[in-house]
Amino acid sequence: MTRMRQLRDAWAGKGGGLFKRVPKVKPGIYLDGGFGVGKTHLLAALWKSVGGRKYFGTFIEYTALVGALGYREAIDALKGASLVAIDEFELDDPGDTMVMTRLLGELVASGTKIAATSNTPPNALGEGRFAARDFLREIQAISDRFEIMRIDGHDYRQRDLDGAAEVCSETELERIVAEEEGVVAVDEFQSLIQHLSSVHPSRYVDLVSGIEGSVLHDVRQLTDQNEALRFVALVDRLYDSQVRIWASGTPLNEVFSEDMLGGGYRKKYMRAVSRLNALTSAQF
Repeated sequence: MTRMRQLRDAWAGKGGGLFKRVPKVKPGIYLDGGFGVGKTHLLAALWKSVGGRKYFGTFIEYTALVGALGYREAIDALKGASLVAIDEFELDDPGDTMVMTRLLGELVASGTKIAATSNTPPNALGEGRFAARDFLREIQAISDRFEIMRIDGHDYRQRDLDGAAEVCSETELERIVAEEEGVVAVDEFQSLIQHLSSVHPSRYVDLVSGIEGSVLHDVRQLTDQNEALRFVALVDRLYDSQVRIWASGTPLNEVFSEDMLGGGYRKKYMRAVSRLNALTSAQF
């Protein structure tokens, strides 16, 4: 990615020479593209190539940091970093929009560079989810700080799959629980969904900590938007930790209703389906 190298060098003050001018660049890089096209890998490569104190985390981890420390303490913890990398940048409500706008503004003003990935261009964040016109100023402020780079390609997670999540029988699940050597969490799907409502999504990382597999009995299609979004957040944490999933009932690629897949959170659900297909695959 030639342009990414140019931006990285410009951020580091390289390439000017005696008579050359360093091109003016924005303080942020925004990698936009579909699912499984390598955006996170590019973000990680950029993060690794930049020196100094730097941070890499998912969007929900940064918002959780603000929730845990408080806004001012979170700024103090991040300020002075050479780079803050944000994977899966998503804004699902006005509160997150304003908090992240303020956070990015203060970090950029202090000299910190920002790099982010998302499946939605920054000028479309929040579109179809809340009254975006009421928050246009905040959304635009985020967009103006990034140079947008489009990353195209095919979903690498699906290259060797048939597009459907694998389904096990109850007998197979019993065998897996008995024979698997690693730590495997066993849950009734409906009980798990109910439990997620009692835990803040920023804590889902604790739910998957230390487990190597997840067995889900009797998966059913979700029809409640809040339940579906909580499950998406859990899937993201399972994918981050590369936790293998075995499930019975409804195939997990059908867990979100058609209405949901056609709504404002469509990209979130489609990303989750892509990840579920991979995590349930025998090739995983």
